[in-house]
Amino acid sequence: MQAQQSSSTRDLEVRDLGLSDYQSVWDQMRAYTLARSTNSIDQFWYLQHSPVYTLGLNGKRKHVLRTDNIPLISTDRGGQVTYHGPGQLIAYLLIDMPRKHIGIKDVVNAMEQAVIDYLQSLNIHSERLAGAPGIYVDGAKVAALGLRVKHGCTYHGLALNVDMNLSPFKNINPCGYENMPVTQIKDLMASCSDLNSVKADLHRHLCQHLGYNTETQ
Repeated sequence: MQAQQSSSTRDLEVRDLGLSDYQSVWDQMRAYTLARSTNSIDQFWYLQHSPVYTLGLNGKRKHVLRTDNIPLISTDRGGQVTYHGPGQLIAYLLIDMPRKHIGIKDVVNAMEQAVIDYLQSLNIHSERLAGAPGIYVDGAKVAALGLRVKHGCTYHGLALNVDMNLSPFKNINPCGYENMPVTQIKDLMASCSDLNSVKADLHRHLCQHLGYNTETQ
């Protein structure tokens, strides 16, 4: 894992974990969530993962067609199977929902709307699809979502395809849907912003929809 960077306001700490392996970050998220008190600050973690397939709590192994030596990890988030790799922006949201007086549907809606609004700022029209969690452009999935809640606190979050190798998605039925197309920002516009710019812009939209102060971040 690369050296970590962080910044914070009174109600939110932001951590940049760089390129990180899935298992160690998952372990850290669980540990932080289980150890939280009512005074623990909420955190957003931004990172990229080394190549990995993850299978959610409701995931069915039949949706993993092959792995081509890419690790497969059964995890505790919601949802089916997905792929993570370099060039995909991960945002993990560690939120104390009771303290913010919101529920899980509010968090999911905020994540979805943040992605939609960010893509709209790039003149990319995206939308939700009924029965298929995530965000889509012309029916192709550009962002995946999955959360876990413990004691009213969330962890895991969203993955936005920016500029990555999409071929590993061909080895799975993304989120349990056979032959579902997958896309990324790079393929949707003439020039693609670097990952740091995408992170900064998406972060502003997430904070706006979840009610966090960004003045000093």
